[in-house]
Amino acid sequence: MDWISIVILVVFALYACTCILITLVGLPGAWLMIGGALVITLCNPLWSDEPIWGWTTIGIVLGLGVCGEILETAAAGLGAKAGGGTKRGMVGAILGSMIGAIVITFMLPIPLVGTLVGAIVGAFVGALLGELSHKEPAAAGNLAKSATGAAIGRVIGILGKTGIAAVCFCVLLIAPFVG
Repeated sequence: MDWISIVILVVFALYACTCILITLVGLPGAWLMIGGALVITLCNPLWSDEPIWGWTTIGIVLGLGVCGEILETAAAGLGAKAGGGTKRGMVGAILGSMIGAIVITFMLPIPLVGTLVGAIVGAFVGALLGELSHKEPAAAGNLAKSATGAAIGRVIGILGKTGIAAVCFCVLLIAPFVG
């Protein structure tokens, strides 16, 4: 590996660390990291004949990114289900977490925190509204369990997606030095 590739890899490592941190607050840091690796891979022939990453490595981190998204999206619904909710509560939790993340990002003027708070509150409210939309809504205690499960599930989903982003980071940092 030539010195330009090493410098690029070090700068990318710093960038990727930032990407992991913003994934922790509910933003698409894993996708920004994968996108950065893809740009570097496409531009690599400009400075070296030896690629930093192969297309197999890029494919692996793309697959991991998709798994992270599925985990994060499904976690709120599964949390609502674990709290005793119905399918309506699960769907409400998933939709509520997405809508809440977008809406509260613009309402709460604290950078990055608004998205995280919005996703958690949105999952709670979405599960609650989903459960209330039944012909015969459950008792207040059961509604609260389902909504709380959705909020906890969303937090677990964000933590899981952050873990997957960290795995992507490790793959991208180790791959240039292996075979």
